[in-house]
Amino acid sequence: MLTLKVSGMTCGGCINAVTRAIQAQDPQAKVQVDLASQTVKLETTLSEAQAGQLITDAGFPVAK
Repeated sequence: MLTLKVSGMTCGGCINAVTRAIQAQDPQAKVQVDLASQTVKLETTLSEAQAGQLITDAGFPVAK
């Protein structure tokens, strides 16, 4: 399971955007977004770099 620190997420729309971005590349991915801690937990076949780039491309910066 990957855990990424993601900033800028504030609502359900943000959760949906992050989830859609990941599942567009890995439809079987399990995505858990925690707005309070600004983290995204993923069970995916994507690498951490790939997942981070997809989330960044969706408009949410991922901390390195």
